[in-house]
Parts: sequence; structure tokens; C-alpha cells
Amino acid sequence: MNDIYVYVEGGGDSKEQKAELRRGFDALFDFEKSSASRRRIGLVFVCCGGRQDAYEAFQNAVLVRSDRINAMLVDSESPISPVPTDRSKDALVRRDHLMQRQGTAGRGQSGGWDVTNVAPERIHLMVQCMEAWIVADPEALEDFYKKGYRKNKLPQRPNLEEEPKGDIYAKLEAATEKTQKGKYAKIHHASQLLQRIERDKIAIRCPRFSIFRDWLSDEIGVAAG
Repeated sequence: MNDIYVYVEGGGDSKEQKAELRRGFDALFDFEKSSASRRRIGLVFVCCGGRQDAYEAFQNAVLVRSDRINAMLVDSESPISPVPTDRSKDALVRRDHLMQRQGTAGRGQSGGWDVTNVAPERIHLMVQCMEAWIVADPEALEDFYKKGYRKNKLPQRPNLEEEPKGDIYAKLEAATEKTQKGKYAKIHHASQLLQRIERDKIAIRCPRFSIFRDWLSDEIGVAAG
């Protein structure tokens, strides 16, 4: 049986920050982790900090740990083509997007990543950033931030993958800036929010979250077989 390792963008610079974000992912994907555990398969989210760090850790795992099922989960950073009608073709869309660019210009991430050596099905995107998943559940944010939270400031479009990354951050901060916890801060709030948001709400408004979740379930079944 092959364990599944997912190399994730995010978590800050310290071990403690990475561990905190990992707890958020473990909670969000508790169903898949429990399903894997029952089959004696490890499902491990490795929070790597920066986007480039996630890419390099993933590529290293592909080269030296072929006994594992290795995957990468990063922000798309910029607009990406909609999910094709035939969802099986989306893996190529995701791969091609990362080969065209690494991230936002001015952050040392221009150009493209070489991911021709890995199966496209193992490349996944939080579109256009992880916060798209968080704002998909306004009620969970209200439960977390409570008094002063302004739900009407959040992005309203049904498909949050169409919402520009900068707008997601700006609207999330506007919705939370008057709360006692203060405006959204990724390092301090993201893990706690990932433990509260409802998966089905994310899947409705973030199609590639659903694709990633389905991929995990399929790979758990393959590994168990």
C-alpha cells in the first residue's frame, strides 16, 4: 500500500506555523484521512511555507520517494481556464497553467514551473488562493468572528474561482476588520477557519476543491487495492 503525501503551499516560516496550518487541513479533510486510516494508508499534508518551497519539496519527493503517492496543492495565483465539461481533462489545464507561470510578478516567481516529469492528475490548485475556500462559507466566518462581522462585504459571485486573488483578500479583510479578532490574518486565523468551514459549501463555489477531494478518494481506493 502506498501512503499519500500532499505538498501544500502555506504555513509561514516556522515549524509551529506549518504545524498549525496542517491541523487545519487535517480537519478539513478528516473524512479522507479517516477513510485512508481504516485501510492502513497514511494521508499526510505537508505544509511547506512559500509556493516555491512547495514546488521544490514536491519535486524532491517525486524523485526520491517513488514509493509514495505524491501530490502538490498550491494557489493558481492568477485566473485559470474554467473546468472543462469533461473534468478528466482538467488535470492538463492545471499542469499547463503552472508551466506558464509560477506566481505573481514581483515576488520572484515569474516564468513557469517544469512539471512535465509528473502525472498531471497529481497537480492541484486552490483557485485563485486558499482564501477562496474560506469565503465560500460565510456562516462559518460569522461563527468565528462574531460581533462586527459584515457578511455583505464578502465576494458574492457563485463561482469563487473567477474572483481575483486581490479582491478575495480585500473583501475578506473588509468583512472582518471591525471584529474583535481584527481583520483576517492568514497566519493567525486560517487554520481555525479551515476547521470550521463546510466542505459541501466549498465544493459548490470552488469546482477544483471538489476535483481535489474526488482525486483523494480515488487514490485512497487505488492504494488500498
